[in-house]
Amino acid sequence: TFDWWGKQKDSVEASIDQAHAAKADKTAAALMLASSVADTYFGWQADQSRLTLAREHEATIVREDSITSARIRAEVDAADEVNRTALSLAAVREQIAALEGSAKLRIVTLAALVGRSSADLPGLTAKPLPAISNGLPDDVKIDLIARRADLTASRWRIEAAEKSREGARAEFYPDVSINALIGLQSRDLGTLLLYGSRVPDFGAAVHLPIFNAGRLKARYGASQAAIDAAVASYQDTLVSAARDVATQATSRAQIAAQRAQRLIEVDAAERLKLSAAARVRQGVTDLRTELTATETWIDQRDALLQLDAAAVSSDIGLQRALGGGYEMDQTAP
Repeated sequence: TFDWWGKQKDSVEASIDQAHAAKADKTAAALMLASSVADTYFGWQADQSRLTLAREHEATIVREDSITSARIRAEVDAADEVNRTALSLAAVREQIAALEGSAKLRIVTLAALVGRSSADLPGLTAKPLPAISNGLPDDVKIDLIARRADLTASRWRIEAAEKSREGARAEFYPDVSINALIGLQSRDLGTLLLYGSRVPDFGAAVHLPIFNAGRLKARYGASQAAIDAAVASYQDTLVSAARDVATQATSRAQIAAQRAQRLIEVDAAERLKLSAAARVRQGVTDLRTELTATETWIDQRDALLQLDAAAVSSDIGLQRALGGGYEMDQTAP
């Protein structure tokens, strides 16, 4: 059967384009899975670092509570002071319980993402969060966005829809099947190849679209509507991708600005702690002043750590939005 008007060719090419779109969808799903694994893993690392600070805070409050209790027994301070330290101790222990629960939930999530049970996961070791550069690569623009797998899939679907439309258009042309022009009529295998066994079969050989033009027009209209839908889907995906990149980039800039100010606060809190420690060594004041300054310093470090965790999560989101990452000219620690 000759492909007179390219109908079979268009059908095959449309199917190939659909296969390419499916492969791109698979890549997009793999990227989403990989970024979710990374985000969950670094979230667990952030929980571990915050747990270390919270336990340090707890130990500081316990020391302060012991001093307060001794002063109350000596009738130097009022009994209400013990309630203040008890309140602080309960608050920090509540935070520890919340962080421990969050870390456990992240392990469960990580196991689900990789398709394993929690017991099958390798042991995770607490490590510092990676440093995130405040700058962005110069090529964070449409060229990087264009390589996103979901955009690639949308482009392939447009190609497939256009090929399907060409196939629907070719249906309007008459078609002739050479093989069907000559039929075979024989009940005896021995006379199968004799000339007398041949009979023409014009009904199966000639296709005249004039008799079903209505159906062909409807099919062609549907194929044109499929193109319009594919183009609209591509445009929506492109706009969403650009919005996603802009959101993540803005979030990174905001976190960087906050972090710069938080570093100043951490530095100031550390200087206050050192000053309080010096006064304690000189006997000007008791140890509680240093412990209170230490608690403030720990709180500032915890706030900075939360910003660092947000920066890592935002960086992962930006790499996902750009279709799989970007390259920066820096040496990773």
